Amino acid sequence: MKQKFTITVDAELVPVAKRLARSRGISPSSLVEEALKEMAGKKMPSFASRWRGKFRAAQRHDERYEALEKKYLALNERP
Repeated sequence: MKQKFTITVDAELVPVAKRLARSRGISPSSLVEEALKEMAGKKMPSFASRWRGKFRAAQRHDERYEALEKKYLALNERP
């Protein structure tokens, strides 16, 4: 069953999408649908795997760390 789905794109892309669709003999909606199906079929890496190794641990002498530690870790020390 088909369902209407409205998208917003840059005005410059509208004629490009129409031209691409026309060259393939399909509607712009079908063009978008095919692209989404292709993207959905590909195994996308998880958020964790994309970001693994990208962050450094905070230095304990960093004033931002100390402020967050005071705000959040002190809450856990209450009886």
